[in-house]
Amino acid sequence: MIDIFLLNEGGFIQRFIDWIIHNGGLYVLLLIVFAETGLFIGFFFPGDSLLFAAGIWVDDLAKEFFNVHWVVVMLLVIVASILGNMVGYWFGYKTGPLLYERKDSWLFKKKHLVKAKSFYDKYGKPTIFFAKFLPFLRTFAPIVAGMVKMSKPVFMFYNIVGSLCWVSSMMLGGHLLNQWVKSQFGFELKDHIEAITVGIVLVTTLPVLYRIFFVKKNKSETKTLPPDE
Repeated sequence: MIDIFLLNEGGFIQRFIDWIIHNGGLYVLLLIVFAETGLFIGFFFPGDSLLFAAGIWVDDLAKEFFNVHWVVVMLLVIVASILGNMVGYWFGYKTGPLLYERKDSWLFKKKHLVKAKSFYDKYGKPTIFFAKFLPFLRTFAPIVAGMVKMSKPVFMFYNIVGSLCWVSSMMLGGHLLNQWVKSQFGFELKDHIEAITVGIVLVTTLPVLYRIFFVKKNKSETKTLPPDE
């Protein structure tokens, strides 16, 4: 049997998550969610897969955090998502168009800001809700909302509803699926977290990659077609 480093039982991802859980796991989770929903540095974090994994480990996270109920953990993550968006909105509100003149760095990629602005122009205010479920956009959408001076009450409405739906769907999905698998088949998803993580990353990023590499290609090919005679 071929031993794949990332996917075998006890592989790198498995050990990494175990280490996080037992070394301030909830605090690390809150920091990552906060960063991904409003700070430039957070755009490369795999929020969906991390939240799903947190749902699988939520009982352990709750025990490590003063032995509270797991619902408290989920509520804290929702608050971290809301606060992250608020910081992103404030940053965009204060900096505005100056961001378009900023040079790329490992913390900031102008192309992601441009894509978030295009998405906002197309879908309007609900972008703040939709962006929660889309990699990259969830980091830059609140910044764009601040740049265009979206009404603060409207922003907070979509921010709160989006954070509630995103975090609860991911974490509850991981928690409930793990409980169901354990009761029906006698094992836990913790033992297969590497494959699950890879699967979630693929599901959430493939649509984005498709738009980047194929939609643009199709548009360019259409432009080069000769006119009908």
